[in-house]
Amino acid sequence: MSLLEFKNVSFSNNNDKILKNINIEIDRGDYISIVGSSGSGKSTFLKLCSHLISPTEGTINYKGKSIMEINPLELRKEIAYCFQTPYLFGDIVKDNIVFPYTIRNEKVKFDSALKLFETFNLTEDYLNKEIKNLSGGEKQRIALIRTLLFKPEILLLDEVTSALDADNTLIVEKAVKSLNDEKITILWVTHNIEQSKRNANKLLTIEAGQIKSLELIKNEQQ
Repeated sequence: MSLLEFKNVSFSNNNDKILKNINIEIDRGDYISIVGSSGSGKSTFLKLCSHLISPTEGTINYKGKSIMEINPLELRKEIAYCFQTPYLFGDIVKDNIVFPYTIRNEKVKFDSALKLFETFNLTEDYLNKEIKNLSGGEKQRIALIRTLLFKPEILLLDEVTSALDADNTLIVEKAVKSLNDEKITILWVTHNIEQSKRNANKLLTIEAGQIKSLELIKNEQQ
């Protein structure tokens, strides 16, 4: 049984049909790069995966159960979405580290957070930095750290390295590959063709709201 399955899924906004008759099975441990021109429906596809929006037509199943029957808050603990333009909570970075523990009624484990800070080339003093003073690339990394404090079943990434330099982009790619090695399923929207083929096992191309192709990728790291 596939981990996530789209069956004849379409999504319309008013009279604009953004996605049309999407059929795809996503297996546990897949690392799928998603490419296509701007406005083709890639981000809409990710939002449907995490039930941030509901399909206009068709069904989406997660672990064999319709996502419409799953509490959205519980679903998003297992299917986590990192946006291209991250939204950070509160006034300082620490507020975003505390939040995932608070919603789970768990004690904050700062040691775990600081290990992720080190992984993403950030120092401990970032905890008390004001969000308004962070660069776009720093915000992207903090948002990713917040998401990974509790490892999801599926990680949805929407252009999450767009504001990063080459070195920090590779750091993020390495961290995501390590997660995939632990069988966390990755869906990553990117406009970078080299990035799309570096670690993924499948390349999904969406054009004009439809799946143009889904191809297997072979690379030296697999």
